[in-house]
Amino acid sequence: MNGPTRAFWQERFDTAQTGWDRGGPSPQLLAWLDSGALQPCRIAVPGCGNGWEVAELAARGFDVTGIDYTEAAVTRARALCAARGVQARIEQADVLAFQADAPYDAIYEQTCLCALHPDNWTAYAGQLHAWLRPGGRLFALLMQRPRPAATEEGLIEGPPYHCDINAVRALFPASLWQWPKPPYPKVSHPSLSHELAVTLSKV
Repeated sequence: MNGPTRAFWQERFDTAQTGWDRGGPSPQLLAWLDSGALQPCRIAVPGCGNGWEVAELAARGFDVTGIDYTEAAVTRARALCAARGVQARIEQADVLAFQADAPYDAIYEQTCLCALHPDNWTAYAGQLHAWLRPGGRLFALLMQRPRPAATEEGLIEGPPYHCDINAVRALFPASLWQWPKPPYPKVSHPSLSHELAVTLSKV
Protein backbone atom coordinates (compact mmCIF):
# COMPACT_ATOMS: atom_id res chain seq x y z
CA MET A 1 0.00 0.00 0.00
CA ASN A 2 1.36 3.41 -0.92
CA GLY A 3 1.61 6.08 1.73
CA PRO A 4 2.12 6.12 5.50
CA THR A 5 2.48 2.76 7.24
CA ARG A 6 1.10 1.58 10.56
CA ALA A 7 4.57 2.10 12.06
CA PHE A 8 4.61 5.70 10.78
CA TRP A 9 1.37 6.51 12.60
CA GLN A 10 2.42 4.65 15.74
CA GLU A 11 5.58 6.77 15.89
CA ARG A 12 3.56 9.95 15.45
CA PHE A 13 1.44 9.06 18.48
CA ASP A 14 4.41 7.83 20.51
CA THR A 15 6.34 11.07 19.91
CA ALA A 16 3.31 13.40 20.24
CA GLN A 17 3.54 14.53 16.61
CA THR A 18 -0.23 14.81 16.31
CA GLY A 19 -0.75 18.30 14.98
CA TRP A 20 -4.12 17.32 13.51
CA ASP A 21 -5.51 16.71 17.01
CA ARG A 22 -7.49 19.66 18.40
CA GLY A 23 -7.60 18.29 21.94
CA GLY A 24 -11.37 18.00 21.74
CA PRO A 25 -14.17 17.31 19.27
CA SER A 26 -14.30 19.32 16.07
CA PRO A 27 -16.41 22.49 16.30
CA GLN A 28 -18.13 21.42 13.08
CA LEU A 29 -19.22 18.13 14.63
CA LEU A 30 -20.63 20.08 17.58
CA ALA A 31 -22.44 22.40 15.15
CA TRP A 32 -23.98 19.47 13.30
CA LEU A 33 -25.05 17.94 16.61
CA ASP A 34 -26.39 21.12 18.19
CA SER A 35 -28.34 22.07 15.06
CA GLY A 36 -29.99 18.66 14.84
CA ALA A 37 -28.44 17.95 11.44
CA LEU A 38 -26.86 14.85 12.97
CA GLN A 39 -29.09 12.93 15.37
CA PRO A 40 -28.53 9.69 17.32
CA CYS A 41 -28.07 6.75 14.99
CA ARG A 42 -25.63 3.97 14.13
CA ILE A 43 -22.46 5.79 13.03
CA ALA A 44 -18.86 4.98 12.08
CA VAL A 45 -15.82 7.21 12.66
CA PRO A 46 -12.93 5.98 10.46
CA GLY A 47 -9.49 7.21 11.47
CA CYS A 48 -10.84 8.08 14.91
CA GLY A 49 -7.43 8.90 16.43
CA ASN A 50 -7.60 9.85 20.10
CA GLY A 51 -11.37 9.41 20.04
CA TRP A 52 -12.67 12.90 20.83
CA GLU A 53 -15.50 12.64 18.31
CA VAL A 54 -16.27 9.03 19.24
CA ALA A 55 -16.67 9.94 22.90
CA GLU A 56 -18.80 13.00 22.10
CA LEU A 57 -21.12 10.99 19.86
CA ALA A 58 -21.41 8.20 22.43
CA ALA A 59 -22.24 10.73 25.15
CA ARG A 60 -25.08 12.02 22.97
CA GLY A 61 -26.67 8.62 22.53
CA PHE A 62 -25.14 7.40 19.25
CA ASP A 63 -24.26 3.77 18.54
CA VAL A 64 -20.64 4.47 17.60
CA THR A 65 -17.90 2.43 16.00
CA GLY A 66 -14.47 4.07 15.91
CA ILE A 67 -11.88 2.59 13.56
CA ASP A 68 -8.16 3.25 13.53
CA TYR A 69 -5.06 1.68 12.01
CA THR A 70 -2.80 2.25 14.98
CA GLU A 71 -2.60 0.54 18.37
CA ALA A 72 -1.77 3.79 20.16
CA ALA A 73 -4.85 5.53 18.78
CA VAL A 74 -7.14 2.63 19.70
CA THR A 75 -5.71 2.50 23.23
CA ARG A 76 -6.19 6.23 23.73
CA ALA A 77 -9.70 6.29 22.26
CA ARG A 78 -10.79 3.42 24.50
CA ALA A 79 -9.27 5.15 27.54
CA LEU A 80 -11.05 8.40 26.73
CA CYS A 81 -14.41 6.66 26.42
CA ALA A 82 -13.81 4.86 29.72
CA ALA A 83 -12.85 8.13 31.43
CA ARG A 84 -16.05 9.76 30.17
CA GLY A 85 -18.14 6.76 31.15
CA VAL A 86 -19.49 6.14 27.66
CA GLN A 87 -19.81 3.00 25.56
CA ALA A 88 -18.38 2.76 22.04
CA ARG A 89 -16.79 0.09 19.87
CA ILE A 90 -13.21 0.93 18.98
CA GLU A 91 -11.78 -1.36 16.29
CA GLN A 92 -8.12 -1.59 15.27
CA ALA A 93 -8.39 -2.19 11.53
CA ASP A 94 -7.32 -1.01 8.10
CA VAL A 95 -10.21 1.04 6.72
CA LEU A 96 -9.46 -0.34 3.25
CA ALA A 97 -10.24 -3.86 4.50
CA PHE A 98 -12.74 -3.27 7.33
CA GLN A 99 -16.15 -4.86 6.85
CA ALA A 100 -19.15 -3.50 8.73
CA ASP A 101 -21.26 -6.12 10.49
CA ALA A 102 -24.38 -4.16 9.52
CA PRO A 103 -25.00 -0.97 7.50
CA TYR A 104 -24.40 2.37 9.16
CA ASP A 105 -26.87 5.25 9.13
CA ALA A 106 -24.05 7.80 9.02
CA ILE A 107 -20.28 8.13 8.78
CA TYR A 108 -18.23 10.97 10.25
CA GLU A 109 -15.13 11.48 8.07
CA GLN A 110 -12.66 14.00 9.41
CA THR A 111 -9.03 12.98 9.17
CA CYS A 112 -9.03 9.65 7.39
CA LEU A 113 -9.21 10.67 3.72
CA CYS A 114 -6.41 13.23 4.08
CA ALA A 115 -4.26 10.65 5.91
CA LEU A 116 -4.50 8.12 3.08
CA HIS A 117 -2.24 8.35 0.05
CA PRO A 118 -4.38 9.44 -2.95
CA ASP A 119 -3.64 6.10 -4.65
CA ASN A 120 -5.99 4.60 -2.05
CA TRP A 121 -8.79 7.16 -2.27
CA THR A 122 -10.92 5.28 -4.80
CA ALA A 123 -10.87 2.12 -2.66
CA TYR A 124 -11.69 4.14 0.45
CA ALA A 125 -14.61 5.91 -1.22
CA GLY A 126 -15.93 2.49 -2.22
CA GLN A 127 -15.67 1.34 1.38
CA LEU A 128 -17.66 4.30 2.67
CA HIS A 129 -20.38 3.70 0.10
CA ALA A 130 -20.53 0.01 1.03
CA TRP A 131 -20.75 0.71 4.77
CA LEU A 132 -23.76 3.03 4.50
CA ARG A 133 -27.38 2.03 4.11
CA PRO A 134 -29.29 3.57 1.18
CA GLY A 135 -30.04 7.16 2.10
CA GLY A 136 -27.30 7.13 4.75
CA ARG A 137 -25.23 10.27 5.12
CA LEU A 138 -21.54 11.04 5.03
CA PHE A 139 -20.58 14.01 7.21
CA ALA A 140 -17.18 14.99 5.84
CA LEU A 141 -14.52 17.55 6.65
CA LEU A 142 -12.22 17.92 3.65
CA MET A 143 -8.71 19.07 4.52
CA GLN A 144 -7.50 21.98 2.40
CA ARG A 145 -3.72 21.83 2.34
CA PRO A 146 -2.45 22.80 -1.14
CA ARG A 147 1.32 22.92 -1.56
CA PRO A 148 3.29 24.78 -4.25
CA ALA A 149 5.16 21.66 -5.36
CA ALA A 150 1.87 19.97 -6.13
CA THR A 151 0.60 22.71 -8.42
CA GLU A 152 3.98 23.45 -9.99
CA GLU A 153 5.54 19.98 -10.29
CA GLY A 154 2.73 17.49 -9.67
CA LEU A 155 4.28 16.14 -6.48
CA ILE A 156 2.02 14.29 -4.05
CA GLU A 157 2.88 15.58 -0.59
CA GLY A 158 1.45 14.55 2.75
CA PRO A 159 0.06 13.55 5.07
CA PRO A 160 -2.12 15.44 5.33
CA TYR A 161 -2.92 15.21 1.64
CA HIS A 162 -4.82 18.07 0.05
CA CYS A 163 -8.46 17.10 -0.54
CA ASP A 164 -9.13 19.17 -3.64
CA ILE A 165 -12.88 19.61 -4.01
CA ASN A 166 -12.81 18.66 -7.69
CA ALA A 167 -10.96 15.43 -6.92
CA VAL A 168 -13.39 14.65 -4.12
CA ARG A 169 -16.38 15.22 -6.41
CA ALA A 170 -14.89 12.68 -8.80
CA LEU A 171 -14.42 10.22 -5.93
CA PHE A 172 -18.00 10.64 -4.79
CA PRO A 173 -19.88 11.06 -8.09
CA ALA A 174 -23.46 12.32 -8.36
CA SER A 175 -24.50 8.89 -9.64
CA LEU A 176 -23.76 7.48 -6.17
CA TRP A 177 -24.01 10.50 -3.87
CA GLN A 178 -26.26 13.53 -3.52
CA TRP A 179 -24.18 16.68 -3.07
CA PRO A 180 -25.30 19.94 -1.44
CA LYS A 181 -24.78 23.14 -3.37
CA PRO A 182 -21.65 25.18 -2.57
CA PRO A 183 -20.30 27.27 -0.97
CA TYR A 184 -19.44 24.96 1.91
CA PRO A 185 -18.70 25.99 5.49
CA LYS A 186 -15.04 26.73 6.13
CA VAL A 187 -13.75 25.20 9.37
CA SER A 188 -10.51 26.69 10.64
CA HIS A 189 -7.82 24.46 12.10
CA PRO A 190 -5.15 25.76 14.49
CA SER A 191 -2.39 23.67 12.87
CA LEU A 192 -3.53 22.58 9.43
CA SER A 193 -5.09 25.45 7.46
CA HIS A 194 -8.82 24.71 7.15
CA GLU A 195 -11.42 22.15 6.16
CA LEU A 196 -14.55 22.32 4.03
CA ALA A 197 -17.66 20.78 5.62
CA VAL A 198 -19.98 18.83 3.33
CA THR A 199 -22.79 16.36 3.94
CA LEU A 200 -23.38 13.77 1.22
CA SER A 201 -26.30 11.34 1.02
CA LYS A 202 -25.91 7.87 -0.47
CA VAL A 203 -28.15 7.51 -3.52
